Amino acid sequence: MISHRAIWDGIDTLARRHGHSVSALARLAGLDATAFNVSKRVSKDGRERWPSTESLAKVLEVTGENFESFLAGSGAYMQLSGLSEPPGSATVPLIGLAQAGSGGFFDSAGFPAGQGWDEVALPSPHDNGIYALEISGDSMEPLYREGDRIVVSPTEQVRRGDRVVVKTRDGEVMAKILARQTAKQIELHSLNPAYEPRLLDTVDVEWMARIIWASQ
Repeated sequence: MISHRAIWDGIDTLARRHGHSVSALARLAGLDATAFNVSKRVSKDGRERWPSTESLAKVLEVTGENFESFLAGSGAYMQLSGLSEPPGSATVPLIGLAQAGSGGFFDSAGFPAGQGWDEVALPSPHDNGIYALEISGDSMEPLYREGDRIVVSPTEQVRRGDRVVVKTRDGEVMAKILARQTAKQIELHSLNPAYEPRLLDTVDVEWMARIIWASQ
């Protein structure tokens, strides 16, 4: 049996995975902004409240996920599969640099402490199509150095300013910053000022994928 807590955990995880609060997720699905609030999950007399199947269907539709991926992000996955934790569930504490400097967010050893921390999901092997590459050359120094490993996602949307991996039809593979993209041309920049910008005709580019993580 899938528990009440597991279903609500699944909704919380679904919202985080798509960069939303539960209120924003509800609005995106055309529901009342408070539909998934913690206060709505248990009635005043202590009875458990469950989200409706209609509301679940709506949030799955707007996020492009199915019920299997929803279960994989909830405690329900553990109940049904016997795993100690669902795949792709790893998160780390997150806080802004400016806020972190105000004090009270770290203990004396430098570990996260106190309230006010958010969470960010780490990429997992279960994310669709992600893979790792090892950096060679110095065109992206000082951000990426020779031997650093980057994690790349071919399914993530690429925007101006993103760090990307590009493969040309001639077989060249490079890590760059996407400076500009039009229907006919792609402009790529290096971080190392010793390297000139690259202008590539779109027809000469086989694919371009976003860098989502780096291990240094």
